[in-house]
Amino acid sequence: MPVGFGGSAQAARGNARSVEIFDVVQIGTAELKPGNYKVKWQGTGPAVQVSFQQNGKTVVTVPGALKTNDDQVTQDAIVTEATSASASTLKEIDVGHQKAALPFDQNSDGM
Repeated sequence: MPVGFGGSAQAARGNARSVEIFDVVQIGTAELKPGNYKVKWQGTGPAVQVSFQQNGKTVVTVPGALKTNDDQVTQDAIVTEATSASASTLKEIDVGHQKAALPFDQNSDGM
């Protein structure tokens, strides 16, 4: 399922990114509908709290991890995994310019 970072992702700084989600994805116990989200993480890793905000409101906050990505990751990306014909889960957000990744443990509940 196609999902990716919107055009504003490269303008974001520090521990935040703007992402555009094109199809419904599951993260923790929450369902993210298509649209633009601000993704913010707190902490320096490896354990961080990641919040997804839309229209200034937090939709969900989930535990994640902050890890160093390999040098082959040069651009921002979202990794999803199909769980059925009509559903996908968000597995990871790659932050290319920082060579970082935010993997999500889908066994965890959203807060």
